Amino acid sequence: MRRLLYAVICGFVLCLAACADEAEKVPADIDSHLAYLLADKPSMNPYAESGRPAPDGGCTPLRVRMPEGGSLHRMFNDSNAAHLVYARAGGMKPIESFADAWQQGQGLTRIVSNEYLYIDTLTHSYPYLRPQAADLLEEIGRRFADSLYSHGGGAYRLKVTSLLRSDLTVGKLRRVNRNATTESAHRYGTTFDISYSKFICDNPDGTRRTFEDLKNLLARIVWDLRAEGRCLVKHERHQACFHITAAPAADTTSTNI
Repeated sequence: MRRLLYAVICGFVLCLAACADEAEKVPADIDSHLAYLLADKPSMNPYAESGRPAPDGGCTPLRVRMPEGGSLHRMFNDSNAAHLVYARAGGMKPIESFADAWQQGQGLTRIVSNEYLYIDTLTHSYPYLRPQAADLLEEIGRRFADSLYSHGGGAYRLKVTSLLRSDLTVGKLRRVNRNATTESAHRYGTTFDISYSKFICDNPDGTRRTFEDLKNLLARIVWDLRAEGRCLVKHERHQACFHITAAPAADTTSTNI
């Protein structure tokens, strides 16, 4: 009995020590607390690997039937004002403080790399979205994979470069990106960026595709979803990405109060 009691006490002390060590890892100031709370945590997710360098030779042509409309910049030119209308209607209250992160975080979906998507190292955003935006992102990735398979295959995934932003990260981003705006749709958890210049190749020994063909395939998928009323899209030249805002869900009541 004494041995059992001793074991329980030792276990309790060790638990307290572990908690204390963990608490010491949490940053002290509010801005850092916010980053700690929202930042992606290390995981054993096998899809988090960025893959091997994509081959640049011996590629099989990928014939994509593009819609008529001119350049991608003309096809995808929804204004920031239009994106904000969608974002405010179906989004969350922008995160401005540590308290906001706790309150708003319950309505967010954590975004992780999977068989369709690779989440890039996020330096100015956090891996979270509102549910309807998370579903849209997954749908784009799934359609990309299915379409690629139907065209003869190729082990490629989409690269997601930006997700949820806070006032803090928007301010930091503006210092390095002159195109970043203070009133960003990313602040509402409804918006994400997908690179059209870089893709993740999981098997360079498989069917090879040029990034130009993959870009056109992605553009076709995004165009179709936009035509279905699922999203708005902006072709970002400087950031080489599609800036996409999910349409508000039909039964959504905005939490942006």
